[in-house]
Amino acid sequence: MRWRWKIAQAVEIRWWQRYLKNKEKSDYLAWKTNYWRTFLDKCAVQVLEGAYCLDAGCGPAGIFTILDQQKVDAIDPLLDTYGSKIDHFNPEEYPYAKFKNQALEDLEGKDVYDYIFCLNAINHVSDIELCMDRLWAALKPKGTLVLSIDSHNYKVFKHIFRLLPGDILHPHQYDLKEYENMVTNRGGNIVQTIQIDKAFWFNYYTIVATKQ
Repeated sequence: MRWRWKIAQAVEIRWWQRYLKNKEKSDYLAWKTNYWRTFLDKCAVQVLEGAYCLDAGCGPAGIFTILDQQKVDAIDPLLDTYGSKIDHFNPEEYPYAKFKNQALEDLEGKDVYDYIFCLNAINHVSDIELCMDRLWAALKPKGTLVLSIDSHNYKVFKHIFRLLPGDILHPHQYDLKEYENMVTNRGGNIVQTIQIDKAFWFNYYTIVATKQ
């Protein structure tokens, strides 16, 4: 699986460069701000002022961009690359956030965060079970995990994609029930699962869960 992760990381930065190439920075960030606020509304998640948040796998314009009333850690193994190759990402524009070039597998700490956001990132990692362990350990009791995922709609294609790199950006291929089990098997209480978008191969869901 490690080789698939390395390929996915190399493709990820190229994807972002192509995607942002013709997008004016201020327009894109304004659109992203609206996107994240709408996302939180759909999930019925209210992030309390002063809360300690983690944006895990934050990318160059993650939910950290709107958490200016909170204390935020934002981690991603490609942050240094984003900073050097993508004009749309400047960490100095977010003084309330602490950025770290770090893989989710290397996350440390126990009962640290009030909210953990791992949005469209968990299936990008190298060791998904270890990452889920680390995220869950870092969440405070009664804290909230917001996990968004692309989940397979068809069992047969899920297994085909596991054998063949048909979805090169995502080393891991799971259906919704398998993702929900990753949460409940760690003692999580799923508050709700929201369908954000749908397509033929995958549907895009967000799982909101609390820690006992």
